[in-house]
Amino acid sequence: MLAKNTLCIWYDGAALEAARFYAATFPDSAVGAVHRAPADYPAGKEGEVLTVEFTVMGIPCIGLNGGPGIQHSEAFSFQVATDDQAETDRLWNAIIANGGKANVCGWCQDRWGVRWQITPRALTAAYPDRAAAKRAFLAMLEMGKINIAAIEAARRG
Repeated sequence: MLAKNTLCIWYDGAALEAARFYAATFPDSAVGAVHRAPADYPAGKEGEVLTVEFTVMGIPCIGLNGGPGIQHSEAFSFQVATDDQAETDRLWNAIIANGGKANVCGWCQDRWGVRWQITPRALTAAYPDRAAAKRAFLAMLEMGKINIAAIEAARRG
């Protein structure tokens, strides 16, 4: 049964492929029900995958195969809090190696255009100390994938 509040993410025919990738990559993620179109529709034919229920790190989602008309942007992203450099590297590299694109400040996008922020907790841990937060923030602005050792060095000054 669907959760009361579910993220609906638009795909151009690849909702099931994306859901399977997320389930294989992120902890507490899984593919649920796959629903096929009961009739032809503008982006597909009867019997093709129309929607996929899945979770990403416990967040309920529906992948909608809505066609090529909608593009993703930075206005929506999954922000993943990582505990160490190994986890940061694993998730970032998995997204990039699967046809994704690197961006700056811990942002990347997967091959379907969905944006991700791979954000080590070491970065957000600097927030309570204004001076340390500023140093960590300025260091982050120079990075693609976040380097925790560099963030911690910046926090210390």
